[in-house]
Amino acid sequence: MSPFFPSRRQMLRQSAGGLGSLALAGMLGRQSPAAAVNPLVSHATNLPAKAKSVIFLYMTGGVSHVESFDHKPRLIADHGKEVTIDNWQGKTGAFKRSLIGPHWGFAPGGKSGIQVSDLFPHTRSIVDDLCVIRSMESDHTNHYEATLEIHTGSFTFARPSIGSWVSYGLGTENQNLPSFVAIAPKAPYAGTQTWGSDFLPGCHQGTHIVPGPIPIANMNRRSAAADLQSLELEQLAQVNRRHAEARDLDAALEARIRSFETAFGMQSEAPEVFDLSQETAGTLALYGLKPGQTTGFGWQCLVARRMAERGVRFIELIDTGSSGNWDSHGNMQDHVPLAKNVDQAMAALVTDLKQRGMLEETLVVWTTEFGRTPYHTEAGHKGREHHHQAFSSWMAGGGVKAGMTYGSTDDYGIAVVENRMHVHDFHATILHLLGLDHEKLTYRHAGRDYRLTDVAGEVAKAILA
Repeated sequence: MSPFFPSRRQMLRQSAGGLGSLALAGMLGRQSPAAAVNPLVSHATNLPAKAKSVIFLYMTGGVSHVESFDHKPRLIADHGKEVTIDNWQGKTGAFKRSLIGPHWGFAPGGKSGIQVSDLFPHTRSIVDDLCVIRSMESDHTNHYEATLEIHTGSFTFARPSIGSWVSYGLGTENQNLPSFVAIAPKAPYAGTQTWGSDFLPGCHQGTHIVPGPIPIANMNRRSAAADLQSLELEQLAQVNRRHAEARDLDAALEARIRSFETAFGMQSEAPEVFDLSQETAGTLALYGLKPGQTTGFGWQCLVARRMAERGVRFIELIDTGSSGNWDSHGNMQDHVPLAKNVDQAMAALVTDLKQRGMLEETLVVWTTEFGRTPYHTEAGHKGREHHHQAFSSWMAGGGVKAGMTYGSTDDYGIAVVENRMHVHDFHATILHLLGLDHEKLTYRHAGRDYRLTDVAGEVAKAILA
């Protein structure tokens, strides 16, 4: 190879700054020799894997469990009745509160007859494909901490996101696309920490994609042609070569080069991922999309399916940001437009994956950071407060039993009474379905081995198919 026209790898080694606008920056931590050269190389799993990828649907603000997937007839019957609770928004004691019945009705769906709120009629239609978890529990009643915990397993300190752990543990099947992406119109309460890699190598950080005509900045090359871009990069290489020749390449630099190569590959493959003109009119209608539409949760879900098809490991979809979300303190009617925004799209995603034979190897996860109180200070109050003691989530595909419910809360939805699913258990189960043992997926940092589930977490074996 001529020194004036180096290979792509040589060129990228010598001109790291040339593609830095697309790269995921960061230093490489301690990994195996193969992963040190290419930290995104596809890894073998230490357990049999049912799922190859995850699509993580996150609803910002705290969806009311007693008005979505946790039907409580007794709560309806005892609306207005006074109860004594031992926790009120993080404060312990004995508090007198009035029960608040759900603002929407419930109805059974599918052959399983699982009760789903009228807020989610489309999701009810696919409930036979879902495993509805009614016993979720987290540790904090504030948005920031709860959002951090459902994403990282920690509500006190920033830690790597679950998507980063999956990228670190599995690598990627497509070197031209990121292993972890977060498709979000705005950041949720914990900001970019929700898709951050923290102490894991920076290449495992989530790539933020913003719905709209330009989902990723600098996705298209600035040069008029690939040949011209190569010439421009060679000019940069000549400037950088003198610096590089004086230093031996190390594992960190090799890993960084790999991230630049991924960025280079994205310029050729990413535009095609976002080109929904390739989809049929029937598929667009299924997701509630119009031709040319580039926003909305339906767009996010369809792009997620296209990414999963192309080997992206972890795709998170966030419906909205830290305002205008499900945090319905004043009026539960705020849930109506938010549910309408996501309901058809979520059902379409599961249906589409199933029709294409992808659902068996794609784990779809729906969750929020906590639920909402089944009671309030007065019976006529129109809103609900934060409730981390119990909330609902669901999973579909990827080795999960379908058409079942797991866990339960008491008659009013106040506390978990059966098959508690703490956030650590939730994460352990997701990793298990991907073929990763949550106790063995560790990373050495600051003198200790860290893991997503800290020192806790049990796999919910009852929901495994």
